[in-house]
Amino acid sequence: MRSINRTAADIGALTGWFKSSYSGGSGGDCLEVAVGHATVPVRDSKTPAGPAIAFSPAGWSSFVTALKDGHLSA
Repeated sequence: MRSINRTAADIGALTGWFKSSYSGGSGGDCLEVAVGHATVPVRDSKTPAGPAIAFSPAGWSSFVTALKDGHLSA
């Protein structure tokens, strides 16, 4: 398994962030994802300079599928 290590500064410098369509406008649970990168960076929209996690494309797809199928709970 290949590991990609990035610092918070590296992640914060990425472009192409967009907010999840499931994020409400009330300032609650908001998720942003950056597109156009080798990994799928994900961060909390309320703290864009804060920590982020980078999924492999397959890992992100599996995570989203598990959420949609109800295999993970909040």
